[in-house]
Amino acid sequence: MQAPSTATAAQKGLWEKLDASRLPAHVAIIMDGNGRWAKKRGLSRAKGHKAGVQAIRNALDTVLELGIGTITLFAFSTENWTRPPLEVSVLMTLLRQFMRIELARLMDKGIRMRALGDISLLPKPIQEGIHHVESETSENSQLQFNVALNYGGRKEILQATRSLLARHLHPDELTERVFEQHLYTSGIPDPDLLIRTSGEQRISNFLLWQMAYTELYFTDVLWPDFDSTEMLTALLDFQGRVRRYGGIDGN
Repeated sequence: MQAPSTATAAQKGLWEKLDASRLPAHVAIIMDGNGRWAKKRGLSRAKGHKAGVQAIRNALDTVLELGIGTITLFAFSTENWTRPPLEVSVLMTLLRQFMRIELARLMDKGIRMRALGDISLLPKPIQEGIHHVESETSENSQLQFNVALNYGGRKEILQATRSLLARHLHPDELTERVFEQHLYTSGIPDPDLLIRTSGEQRISNFLLWQMAYTELYFTDVLWPDFDSTEMLTALLDFQGRVRRYGGIDGN
C-alpha cells in the first residue's frame, strides 16, 4: 500500500507490506494503560487519560488513511464506576470536552460517531453532548466511529434478551439475526480484529456476542504510546493469520 506523505521511513516500510485487499473491515480496541503510562513518568492518572485522548486521534487518522470502515473503542465500562470518584470525574470531564472539541474534526474528516452502551446513567450534560454529536455526524460516511460508554457485554446481552421477551416472540422466530438487531451494535459488522494494549490478555466483558470469530491481538505498548506504527504492526499480524471460522484452510 502507498504510505501517506506524513509517514516516517519506518512506517513507510510497514505500509508497503500491507495487503489492501486483506484489511479488517472493523477494528475494536480496548484502550488500556493510561494510568501505568502516567505512573512511569511520575504524573497523575488524569495526565495519563489526557494523553490517551491524543492516541484516539492517532487511531482515527490511521484507520481513515487505510480505508478501514469501522472502529470501536472501549472508553468506559460498567465496571469503571468502581474506580475512585476523582478519577471517574476526570474521565467524565474528558469525555465532555472530547464531544465538544472534536465535533469539528469529526465533521471535517467525515467521521460518524455512535455511542454503544447505557448512556442513560451518564451525567445529563454528557448525554446531551453525545446525542448532539451523533446527530451532527449522522450523514458522515468516511468512517464509523463507535465509542463504548457505560458498556458491558453481559449487560448488553441481558438487555437484548429482555427486549425480545417483551415482544413475545415464538421460539422458532428467534434467530441470531433477530437477536443481533436488539444489541447496541445493531447494523454494525462484527469486529475482525480486537487490539488490547498494556499487556493484559483478556477481553474484559467487551463485545462478548460480537467477538465469536474475532482475531485477538495483545501488545505490551501502553495506550498513550499506541501510534500509527503500532497500528500498522497489529494489522500486519492480522494479515498473517488464516481465518477458518470453524472450517479448514479458510473454508
